[in-house]
Amino acid sequence: MIFPDACKVVGVAESRLCEKRRVYFLTRYLIVGSRDQTEVLEVGSDPNGSGMMREILTSDVLAEGDDVFWYPDKVQIHDRAALVRLACTTGKRCTIFTGHDEHVTFVLDPDMGVFLKVHLYDIVPPLPSLSAAITNLESVGLFGHLSIVFDHHIRDIQDTRADIYPCRAAGFLRTLDRDQPSPGERVAGCATGAQLLDECYGGSYQREEICPLAAVGDEPFIARCCRTERGGLSEFSGKFGVVVHWGATPYETLDAVHRLVMAWRESHP
Repeated sequence: MIFPDACKVVGVAESRLCEKRRVYFLTRYLIVGSRDQTEVLEVGSDPNGSGMMREILTSDVLAEGDDVFWYPDKVQIHDRAALVRLACTTGKRCTIFTGHDEHVTFVLDPDMGVFLKVHLYDIVPPLPSLSAAITNLESVGLFGHLSIVFDHHIRDIQDTRADIYPCRAAGFLRTLDRDQPSPGERVAGCATGAQLLDECYGGSYQREEICPLAAVGDEPFIARCCRTERGGLSEFSGKFGVVVHWGATPYETLDAVHRLVMAWRESHP
């Protein structure tokens, strides 16, 4: 797959070469022609040249004619995973994309296999805030430089069919922050819920574990947990990942993903 790291290395020209066979000094790829007849070239300019425009020394055709497709809609050009997914749907070797700011890039021979898969663990209801934050950060291209994709594992805690759930924010009729369970009832909760039961009510209850960390089965992973002491890079169930707090900000989530990916690639070159 060829997917330029930055749109600044992609040039667009109406004709194949400018009058003096020169291109902008940063240009590595050149998209030439109209939307009806397009060539995508890889060009090499004189590394010893000077000035903004450099002489073209090499020029190779990467794709042309029916192998090229101009994607009709403007896109978030920094969401690299999304662009490769879109390119995979066009049925063409090369898909050219235009960003909202009119910058242009392309994907040649798209392959989702080059992206690192990060497994995300969260629960619902209420809103799976970690999953939602990751989706929002992806949509503005903040993970583009990492070349990663996320596999969202979201558990619906209603499937436990418990008698009492953790928090009224999720809209349940009976919750630990408002109602006292009766001995023997099934309570959906994590280690924090178990601590609350012991300190406030005592007695004997059946606890259904719902912490996202309990579901971790793949690596690298990111999960959220309400126990501050579990935060950061670590191993759970023999899998390497990062844990963010239940109330983590988008910036904290972004930073956690970055630290996770850097650590994983350092140990898996």
